[in-house]
Amino acid sequence: MKVAVAADHAGFRLKEVLAAHLRARGHEVLDLGAYDETPSDYPDFAEAAATAIRDGRVERAVVVCGSGVGVSAAACKIPGIIAAMCHDTYSAHQGVEHDQMNVLALGARVVGEELALELADAFLGARFDGVPRHARRVEKLRALEARWMRGD
Repeated sequence: MKVAVAADHAGFRLKEVLAAHLRARGHEVLDLGAYDETPSDYPDFAEAAATAIRDGRVERAVVVCGSGVGVSAAACKIPGIIAAMCHDTYSAHQGVEHDQMNVLALGARVVGEELALELADAFLGARFDGVPRHARRVEKLRALEARWMRGD
């Protein structure tokens, strides 16, 4: 799978570990920065990852900041993106299976490396199940987004 990874300075080290792990698992990784620990702003990296999905350059993304909250909030501002901060494997796979989540947000200061790798594997291994009630709810999410984009 083609996957974007992106992080601010607080998530840089974890992003590097994740990128290496995902490549070792056979994923094609698009690294959108940060490329060092120089202080940087999480919205820039979340936007880059979300835009890569919107543009069709990748199928999913993993974004990292200190808490995971900032990158999750920023990614969700991009139309078509369903991002969630996950700190357990159930949420990481269930978010895809039931909600079509396409961005996994992680907090580098909250989860350790081992758990982060498990979360990324669960997220990337999951597929939307297409169950009618789940599809209906995702359509409602998309309709809600469209209404607000139009200003209704």
